[in-house]
Amino acid sequence: MRRRALLAAAALPAPAFAQAWPARSITLLVASPAGGGTDFAARLIAEPLGQRLGQPVVVENRPGGNGAVGMLAAIRARPDGHTLLVAYSGTLTGKPAVEGVADYDPARDLLPVAQITNSPQVMVVHPGVPAADLREFVAYAKKNPGRLNYGSAGNASAGHLAMEYLKLVTGMFITHIPYRGTGPQLTDLLAGRTQASSAGLPALSAHIKSGRLRAIAVGTQQRISQLPDVPTVAEMGFKDFETSQWYGILAPAGTPPDIVKRLQEESLKALKSSAVTERFANDNAIGGGGPSSEFAAFIGREQKIWKDIVQRAQIKAD
Repeated sequence: MRRRALLAAAALPAPAFAQAWPARSITLLVASPAGGGTDFAARLIAEPLGQRLGQPVVVENRPGGNGAVGMLAAIRARPDGHTLLVAYSGTLTGKPAVEGVADYDPARDLLPVAQITNSPQVMVVHPGVPAADLREFVAYAKKNPGRLNYGSAGNASAGHLAMEYLKLVTGMFITHIPYRGTGPQLTDLLAGRTQASSAGLPALSAHIKSGRLRAIAVGTQQRISQLPDVPTVAEMGFKDFETSQWYGILAPAGTPPDIVKRLQEESLKALKSSAVTERFANDNAIGGGGPSSEFAAFIGREQKIWKDIVQRAQIKAD
């Protein structure tokens, strides 16, 4: 009798076992240091998602290797829904386009679950730079070739790609200084050791308000309410330029479909919580959600766009 029961249990499809998920706390891996946009997105959704799932959701930073350390940790994790990855546009589209696929392939090794947000990218300069807007900055850079440096969160990061794209359309030259995350690169920018940067608004907002950084352009097609006096790159005479930073949750390949589906559904509900929507409104961010298939298709389109830009701008890893 007992043997029959065991055989019957073994014959059940995998989704039946996944109904007990989550059985313990869930880890959101972030492949960058604390203080950057990806870390912000992960911590923003962790608490409301944990409330929806009935288990703690813990953010764990795994920086190193320009995102490779955290990515590989997520890919090699047991695909049972208890270890997930919060990644962003630079890691999923920029890094493969600039550095090629080596240790991992996001399209093969990760399952898109849900987009968290799409955040405006803002070009900023240290107040010591004599430029009130992007047009003046470009003119100053052309008069002083090689004297200006810009920092980014690392090779193939969204900020790196945005600034190289900007160099392509404006014809200016400034030197790229890669860092290990947005937080470290902002430290040097605020101290005046670098002169410019492009990053997501959440990481820059407080510094812009305090006057420690000057916003000279936004990468969106329209101006944003948080910075109504800051023109778009297109308004400054460089048409069709557009760039933003987006973030999402991904699971290791092989994670059961029913777990992915529930994760997507609960993530969407978490993104609609008042604490999250209020923060999105403050940062001019657009909340994500939607089916996992939509997020996967979005990633695919972004990969094609940035692969083309990387080739045109001849962007190389520094």
